[in-house]
Amino acid sequence: MIDHGADRLRRLFETVRSEDRAALLPFLTAGIPDIRSSASMFEAMAAAGADGFEIGIPYADPLMDGPVIAEAAERALAGGMTVERAFEITERVTASTGRPVLLMTYTNPVMHYGADEFAKDAAAAGAAGLIIADLPVEEAAPFLAATRDAGIGMALFAAPTTTDTRLVSITRAEPSFVYAVATLGVTGERKESSGALEALAARIRAVSDVPIVAGVGISTPQQAGAAATVADGVIVGSALVRRALEAGSADLAAAALGSAVRDLRGAMERGR
Repeated sequence: MIDHGADRLRRLFETVRSEDRAALLPFLTAGIPDIRSSASMFEAMAAAGADGFEIGIPYADPLMDGPVIAEAAERALAGGMTVERAFEITERVTASTGRPVLLMTYTNPVMHYGADEFAKDAAAAGAAGLIIADLPVEEAAPFLAATRDAGIGMALFAAPTTTDTRLVSITRAEPSFVYAVATLGVTGERKESSGALEALAARIRAVSDVPIVAGVGISTPQQAGAAATVADGVIVGSALVRRALEAGSADLAAAALGSAVRDLRGAMERGR
């Protein structure tokens, strides 16, 4: 029996729901701090308690991302990172950690690659799912079809400004999960939570039991702990990417990421 990525993703959400907790899914750009050591960053976070990962494929025009992740993308691209090399990193991370990997990218690289081929190659690399940051539900059908044919999951986005009617359209498209934007704006660290996530999660729950993964603006253990009380998964990105960029070496970056993930995981467990 083939163990499809979408099945691994579904089992993850079933597991965390049965354990009354949320999955911690840290984000890091592929190729940071460098291509050679990139996979070991995820391995360090797995050892510290990460349930899975969001691996960002760097793109030259990252519309959703703030200055930290944009800098990481620029640095990774300058270091030679490509879509194909991101798949190679995904394959190693999946094999060495056993955790589900979500690939995050933008519409343009997927269309340039070919949606069907991208989904097939992502699946062959072991990816469990795909996140396309700038894809609206109205244009999602061919990408959803490609991922389903390849056996991997896919997310669709909802924000605090998303109308109830649009939420119904998003959930009826049957994504593997809804990526709930916790704070309006581009990705980045926030000192204070906007408080909008709780209401958004409640509105999604009112129309569907689809898993909810919260991200954008979740930076601190306290914020992650609060998000874990209403979501099935929590993504932390910029705060981790910043640590990897500021570290003086790959070893120091791995240590900093491991320490941060342990703190996040501890706060999330306490928050439940």
